[in-house]
Amino acid sequence: MGTHWNKIFHHASNGYWFAITGVATVTAALAPVHERFSSTTVALALLLVVVFAAIGWGSRPALVAAVSGVLCLNFFFLPPLHTFVIAAPQNWMALAAFLITAVTVGQLSARAKRRAEEAEAGRKEIERLYHEYRIASEQAKQAEVFRQSEQLKSALLDAVTHDLRTPLTSIKASVTTLLAEENPDDPVALDQEGRIELLDVINEETDRLNRFVENMVELARLEAGELQLRRRWGSVAEIVALASERASELTASHSIEVSLERELPSARVDSNLLAEVLYSLIDNAAKYSPAGSPIKISACRAEDEMILLTVEDQGRGIPQEAREKVFDKFFRVTADNAHQPKGLGMGLSIARGIIAAHGGRIWIEDGAQGSGTCVQLLIPIGDEDQAEGADDDE
Repeated sequence: MGTHWNKIFHHASNGYWFAITGVATVTAALAPVHERFSSTTVALALLLVVVFAAIGWGSRPALVAAVSGVLCLNFFFLPPLHTFVIAAPQNWMALAAFLITAVTVGQLSARAKRRAEEAEAGRKEIERLYHEYRIASEQAKQAEVFRQSEQLKSALLDAVTHDLRTPLTSIKASVTTLLAEENPDDPVALDQEGRIELLDVINEETDRLNRFVENMVELARLEAGELQLRRRWGSVAEIVALASERASELTASHSIEVSLERELPSARVDSNLLAEVLYSLIDNAAKYSPAGSPIKISACRAEDEMILLTVEDQGRGIPQEAREKVFDKFFRVTADNAHQPKGLGMGLSIARGIIAAHGGRIWIEDGAQGSGTCVQLLIPIGDEDQAEGADDDE
C-alpha cells in the first residue's frame, strides 16, 4: 500500500514541477522580447503549458499551471510591468478570460486523459476476460473431447464384445463339435447335413468377422484422410448390378426392383467404393424391412451435372430426429418392440465418408408411400476435361 501511494505522490509532484517550470520557461523566453509579441500570443503559449500539464498529470497540475500563468502574464507582460497592479480595465478582462480558458481547457484535457485511461483499462480488461474465456473454452473443449472419447471407447468396447465375441463363439462351438466327431473315445454323431450346417456357420461367421475388420480399417482410413479414390469412367448400371449381385444372399427373402433412367451418362467415380456404398444400403434395407417386401434401387440424372441414386425399403423407417445421427459412428436406431438386427453402426458413417470424398452428399427421406426409408445420394458425373487418373492411388 505504501508503495502505491508513493507512486501517486511522485506522479503528482512531477506534474506540479512541470506546471511551475513550464510557465517559468515560457515566461523567461518571452519576457525579454515581450515588445515583439502581443499579450494574446503570450497567453496562448502559457495555455499550451496548461494543456500539457492536464494531459500528462491531470487537472490539479493544470490548475497550478493556469494560476501561475495568470500571475506571470500580469507581472511580466501587462502594463504596468513588474507589478501585480492592473491599470486598464481591459486587462482585467484579459486575465479573467485567460484564467477561465486555462481552467476549462485544463479540465477538458484532464477529462479526455481520464477517459482515454479508462478506455485503455477497459480494453485491457476485455483482453483479460477474452483470454480467460479462451482458456475456459479450451478446457471445456478438451473436456468434451475427453467425454466423447470415453463414449467412443465404451461404444467400441460394446461393439467388440458383441460383434467379435458372437461370431467367435459360433465358430468355436462349430469347430469343437466337428473335432469331437473325430474323437475316438467320445465321438459325436453327426450326419452329412449336420456337418455341412456347421461348416456353413463357420463360413458365415468368418465372413462377418472379415467385414467387421474391413469396416474398421475403412473407417480409420476415412478419419485419417487417407482414402484414395481410383476414379474411372464407368457405367452406373454396372455399379448397381455389382452391388445387387454381391448382396444377393442378403436379399434372398426380398425382391429387388431396379429402375434406371434411359441413356444415363457414365460417371467418373471409384466404382468399387461406390458399389460398397450401395451394398451397405441394400444390406440395411434387407435388415430393417419385413421379409417379402421389395427393395427399390433407382438412378437418374439430376441438376448441376449430378446423378441421383436411391435405395428404398418398406421397413419401419427412421425418425426425423435421428436421420442425421445415423451417419455418426456406432449410432443405431433402436425400437422398443422390434428385433435389433446385427450390426455395428459403421456402414452409413463409411458411406457418408466415401460419398463426401467424391464431392457428393447422402441423406435420408421417407419412402414413396410415406413409410419405410429412402436413402438418397448425389454424386457428380465428372469433368470430361479432367486429367484421367488425377485422383488415382498410383
